[in-house]
Amino acid sequence: MKKMYHIGIDSSHGAKYAILPGDPGRVEKIAGFLDDAHFIAQNREYTTWVGTVGGEIVLVMSTGMGGPSTAIGVEELYRTGIHTCVRVGTCGGMQPEIIGGDLVIANAAIRMEGTSREYVPIEFPAVSSFAVTSALCQAAKNLNTTSHTGIVQCKDSFYGQHDPGRMPASYDLIQKWEAWVKAGCLASEMESAALFIVCSTLRMRAGCILNVVWNQERARLGMSNPENHDTTLAIKTAIEAVRLLIEADNR
Repeated sequence: MKKMYHIGIDSSHGAKYAILPGDPGRVEKIAGFLDDAHFIAQNREYTTWVGTVGGEIVLVMSTGMGGPSTAIGVEELYRTGIHTCVRVGTCGGMQPEIIGGDLVIANAAIRMEGTSREYVPIEFPAVSSFAVTSALCQAAKNLNTTSHTGIVQCKDSFYGQHDPGRMPASYDLIQKWEAWVKAGCLASEMESAALFIVCSTLRMRAGCILNVVWNQERARLGMSNPENHDTTLAIKTAIEAVRLLIEADNR
């Protein structure tokens, strides 16, 4: 087959499982935890390495920031033979009990973004694969991490979240944020809704694990608010989950 236009790879990688960070700079770090890892391509925001987990080929590719580039990347990965995607990224906590350095496993996402609306109407939920989410939860337990599983908010505007008062649409942003917090939303990020919806329409499996960087709600409440930018624990948990999925699929 021809190389995909955006991601710059074809099906010769031989992988069925993909780990998807947003940041291209994180790809090599993730690949370093795999066996026999090597670089295969870089085009636009998409940097790709492959390696193995338990003898099975696993691809690692960055998706860039936000839903549009995530959707393009996943669509093209599907065409090259990928059937399972695990996003590993970062987020900001939204509940007081969630602290920087904790992990959040997203089992669903609030579709406060635009990409997924061009796939299915807004009434259709953005939900992760049960098998992948179960593997992530078991992996977090195996590694003795502090993790939280639940709904995340997925948005398009980073500064719409962090500086909503200066936006002309501040009335909508602030009211909806308060509603999400009251309803128990765990964290905010920018890619999960597109990932879940695209994978659902393509009949792929998808999951998402996030490192909590900080928590603006803790800051607002005058609580301690440690920052943690180290994604190592989220990466190790994602790889452990992929290992568990491979074992289950090969039974």
